[in-house]
Amino acid sequence: MTYTCTADVIADLEKHKALVRIPHPVDPDLEMAEIHRRVHQAGGPAIFYEKVNGSPFPAASNLYGTLDRARFIFRHTLDRMQRLIRLAADPPLFFKSPFSYADLPRTLWHMLPQKVKSGPVTAGQTRVGLLPRIRCWPDDGGAFILLPQVYTEDPDRPNIFGSNLGMYRIQLSGNAYAPDKEIGLHYQIRRDIAGHHAAALEKKSPLKISIFVGGPPAHAFAAVMPLPEGMPEATFAGGLAGRRFRFIRKNGWVLSADADFCITGSVFEGETRPEGPFGDHLGYYSLAHPFPVIHVDAVYHRPGAVWPFTVVGRPPQEDSVFGKLIHDITGPMVPRSVPGLTALHAVDAAGVHPLLLAIGHERFIPWEPRRPRELLKIANAVLGFGACALAKYLFIAAYEDRPTLDIHDIAEFFRHVLERVDWGKDLHFQTATTMDTLDYSGTGINEGSKVVVAAAGPPIRTLMTEIPKNLSLPNGFNDPAMALPGILAVTGPAFSDMAAAEQEMARLADRLGQLKSRDDLPLVLVVDDALFTTRHINNFLWVAFTRSNPSHDIYGVNSTVRYKHWGCECPLIIDARLKTHHAPPLIENPEITKRVDELGKKGGCLYGII
Repeated sequence: MTYTCTADVIADLEKHKALVRIPHPVDPDLEMAEIHRRVHQAGGPAIFYEKVNGSPFPAASNLYGTLDRARFIFRHTLDRMQRLIRLAADPPLFFKSPFSYADLPRTLWHMLPQKVKSGPVTAGQTRVGLLPRIRCWPDDGGAFILLPQVYTEDPDRPNIFGSNLGMYRIQLSGNAYAPDKEIGLHYQIRRDIAGHHAAALEKKSPLKISIFVGGPPAHAFAAVMPLPEGMPEATFAGGLAGRRFRFIRKNGWVLSADADFCITGSVFEGETRPEGPFGDHLGYYSLAHPFPVIHVDAVYHRPGAVWPFTVVGRPPQEDSVFGKLIHDITGPMVPRSVPGLTALHAVDAAGVHPLLLAIGHERFIPWEPRRPRELLKIANAVLGFGACALAKYLFIAAYEDRPTLDIHDIAEFFRHVLERVDWGKDLHFQTATTMDTLDYSGTGINEGSKVVVAAAGPPIRTLMTEIPKNLSLPNGFNDPAMALPGILAVTGPAFSDMAAAEQEMARLADRLGQLKSRDDLPLVLVVDDALFTTRHINNFLWVAFTRSNPSHDIYGVNSTVRYKHWGCECPLIIDARLKTHHAPPLIENPEITKRVDELGKKGGCLYGII
């Protein structure tokens, strides 16, 4: 089925019993987000909110809430795009199986954007204040657009083939924004929109921005695709939609002809407003900072417009499904983009950017015992590859040591690496470098560090699986618990400042240095709650890698610096406590939770779902 708008998706999902309707009025302030979270966590259906308080428009969420449902939505075109990407990665495939690509011309035709004079999106106009203004978390600074497609063009090459369509944060209300006239634009470091904004500043001209909401679901997915630089997302959107991306030029702006909504506006030189806070995909608030302000020109909508949205927070959430689909489509391109790399996994449970796992070939000097050489070359290439440049921790293993190692079996991957790693030589730091804008574990916004852990060769230890009986912890440290083989978590004293932390970690390192068989315990985490951290592997991943900055928070037994290289003996220590400079974690409003609980009781519209 070829979808033309959000209503088409809703009708199709309802026909296949994959949608629930909420017929009574719902509050966009916290309640809709809580409904979404609860249904998503239960693996429930897509949700159609028929009546939204304060808005004449209905809304929908959890459309892509499960991988099966997302694949169902793209069932007619996903395979075509996968085959196209595989062909781009390995062109000789065409000659090996030419009939497999018989539909290639049609896909390429759909990838050609189509300029039209009019479309459904221009049928009606409204104002920002009448849109469903959804606020997801109690300390959010206002309402946000939660599945935006932000369109800009290169001011030096103003056409759709020099355009960018990205999913950048848009704040609709709150803070110092003039109601109905101003909205906030937040984009992170290393995003393509930054180039367009910089070019507009250089020309001293306003940057014209169009924000599309809804339309064919492929358009929203295209906005998060990590496409090669110079390839406009509008082309991918058409290919995945099975229908050309239709656009209109109106009053100097570009409109997606088939969008449910389109907001047009301009960003002017040197003008910012505080944007945020916003509960983000790392599981913490992104705090308020100055970001560009968009002066709204017009708000268009199609007949029967539906407002699609999602909710982000501590992963996994609905956006995790997008990540899995992206891997399905682009997986074959990764090894071609980084020679020697065989597999790469951005770990969703750790917030994606904080933790990368990789496997690569180690073929340098094959007649000598294997140790990380080529792996370091590959690691540097990975950290320069698109959004991977925002990673903090990169663990990389040698393919030759275990060709069957599954990079998505995270527990087994850590076991493999920790059995082989030598902390004296296998840690490689980058200090005072860039970090994800949303990560507050560093020294300031966009500032932090990275570490590569490269392990190759035969195992050098047998990992502990139980708490050592002769473990003795310093005062203030307690509740030791095993997170994974070779990984011990301990509850530490509450963090006060870095000077105190260094003294606390030194005391712990000194005590651990007295432990018998400590070489079989390669990693110790200091956390705020060891029992929570070790309850589930996702807790371990979230706590360990979102709450630590490698250069500041890694310690070790008998650490040394030799020729600028830091190393230590076992165990390595990661201070993964919440720090005073960190953003607070996301916590639901208990009153709203109780209200949504009622919907799950017998007679409620979510009975049997949550």
